[in-house]
Amino acid sequence: MRLMVAQMKNQDPTKPMDNFEFLSQIAQFGTVDGIQNIQKGFGDLTSVLNGSQAMEAAGLVGRPVMTDSNIGVLEEAKTLDATIRLPNSSSGVVVYFQDMNGRLVHSQVMGASPAGDLPVQWDGIQENGEPALPGQYRVSAEAVIGGQTQAVSAYSHTLVQSVTIDRASSGVLLNLAGGKQVGLSQVKSFL
Repeated sequence: MRLMVAQMKNQDPTKPMDNFEFLSQIAQFGTVDGIQNIQKGFGDLTSVLNGSQAMEAAGLVGRPVMTDSNIGVLEEAKTLDATIRLPNSSSGVVVYFQDMNGRLVHSQVMGASPAGDLPVQWDGIQENGEPALPGQYRVSAEAVIGGQTQAVSAYSHTLVQSVTIDRASSGVLLNLAGGKQVGLSQVKSFL
C-alpha cells in the first residue's frame, strides 16, 4: 500500500494513471497480501499438526512397535518378541536368535503355519539352558514353502523409550530400546 501511495505522490500530473491500470495494481497488491496470509496460515497449520503428532507419539512411550529391523532387545526377566512374515503357507518354520557376534544362542522349531504374520517369543533361555545376557539379538527365520526351505522376513518388536521432535524436518522420531531412532513412517505396526 505504501508503494502505491508513493507512486501516486510522484506521478506526472500531466499523465495521470489510467483508472483501469490503477485498479489492476490494487488487485495485484490484494493478491500478494492474500498469498502471504495463506503462507502464514499453512505455517501455523503445520505447527499445530506437528504438535498434535508429537502428542500422539508420546502415547507410544512404553509400548512396543514393529519396524523393518530384525534386531531385538532382550531385557532382564522379559521376553524378546518378534513377527515372522510368511509369504505363503509353510509346512515348518525355524526361528533363530543370535547374539551380535553372530553366535546362535537359541532356535525354535515351529509347526505348519498359514501365510501371514506368525508371532514368536523367546524367553531368553539359551540352548545350553542358561539365561542369556540382556542386550541386542538378531532374529532370523527359515520356512519350508512348497517343499523348499527359504529365508523369510523377521521383524523384532522394540519398546518406544521416548519421543523426539526432529528440528530439521519438524517430524517426530521414536527413540527405541537399544538406541535406534526411527520416524513414524518407518513403523510397520503399533503393537
